[in-house]
Amino acid sequence: MRPSHDRVRYCDGVTRRSFLRIGGLAMGGLALPQILQSEARGASYRSHKSVIMVYLTGGLSHQDTFDLKPHAPAEIRGEFKPIATRLPGVQVGELLPKTAAIMDKLAVIRSIVGLRDEHSSFQSTTGFTMSETERERKPHFGSMVARVQGAFDPVVPPFIDLFPTMQHKPYNSPGPGWLGSSYAGARMAGDDLALFRQTAVAPDRFAGRKRLLVQFDQLRRGLDAGPVEGLNSFYQSAFDVLTSDKVAKALDIEREDPRVRDRYGIGSPKHLGDGAPMWNDQLLIARRLVEAGARVVTVAYGFWDTHGNNFAHLRNHLPLFDTGVSALVEDIYARGLDNDVTVVVWGEFGRTPKINKDAGRDHWAPVNSALLAGGGMKVGQVIGSTDNLGARAASRPTHYLDVLATIYHNLGIDPHAFIQDRSNRPVMILPPTTQPIEGLF
Repeated sequence: MRPSHDRVRYCDGVTRRSFLRIGGLAMGGLALPQILQSEARGASYRSHKSVIMVYLTGGLSHQDTFDLKPHAPAEIRGEFKPIATRLPGVQVGELLPKTAAIMDKLAVIRSIVGLRDEHSSFQSTTGFTMSETERERKPHFGSMVARVQGAFDPVVPPFIDLFPTMQHKPYNSPGPGWLGSSYAGARMAGDDLALFRQTAVAPDRFAGRKRLLVQFDQLRRGLDAGPVEGLNSFYQSAFDVLTSDKVAKALDIEREDPRVRDRYGIGSPKHLGDGAPMWNDQLLIARRLVEAGARVVTVAYGFWDTHGNNFAHLRNHLPLFDTGVSALVEDIYARGLDNDVTVVVWGEFGRTPKINKDAGRDHWAPVNSALLAGGGMKVGQVIGSTDNLGARAASRPTHYLDVLATIYHNLGIDPHAFIQDRSNRPVMILPPTTQPIEGLF
């Protein structure tokens, strides 16, 4: 059987399909000619707001980390002791000493509500349940940012998705949905990564590839509405992206001060369970990418679905989490990025107050915790509380959609703005009931 043209690879291993999509998916947002045409019309951005979202696959136990219940019965409170933090009167679990030391740079939301009991990244990344996302093709929030704001730097994708491909499919990124593949996140693996590595395509190959892209574009334009004037000059600039090493340098953490990399804790690319690895290098790469010009970087981190041996699992893995997340937040502030870069760390739900017969905690959607930092927000505070068992929000219930509304707000995007879909129908980014979290601004 003759192989499909889409599966044909060049000698450097890059597929024909990925190369032809240089102006779309590989760039993680606006088609490059569209970006460059916008710039030619005088579009500019006064500042570079960005977000790093760390998604905790499987759902981290809030009672053993950021919302301990030391006075609850033993079958509720678990094995870990609370420790003091930099904020008077605020405690966290004993396995988080580095996070405790930077609590003045964090806002802990202890009363996240509205979640559904489902193992997926969709609520965190689209603001909607898995069924709603799949049925209505809801876009990843990073794709929405790419659509609304485009690229800050024309050689850096506006949305970079560092999620690996995970065994449990709903943990993976939901994609650009109805926005179309032009707004998908750039994946820093496989063909997309090769496109940004300068060794992937020798300079003498670019002429042939450029001719191929032009021929493809002519065919595509023949099927669409009609030709676009002046496209050649924009595609010339599009090829400048592939000859730029800006993204490649951001990905090369060997350029980082070894002391900084050690502070993050390197971790491992090996997956845990059917979820993500605890690869702390990716947290450092995320910081380097937003500094380089990315608007959104998403990281899937760890595996926290602890139906059994919850406490042994957390003893093994929370210290690395503590090292990596605290280093990321500390780094954002140390580098003067705290007014522009928002950091969000959360999972799809919390865990049951009552410990089960397998020394585990099961799914618990009624309440969860989240960490926020940077973004010019008022940090050094705890927002909301739960009851004595950590089972329900007792004060300041905060809908999970309000976390996404806060992200959009910090990026300078009205979460209630209307965006036209591919059929030119207006679609509101988030429901009108959502609002940025009160008390953070």
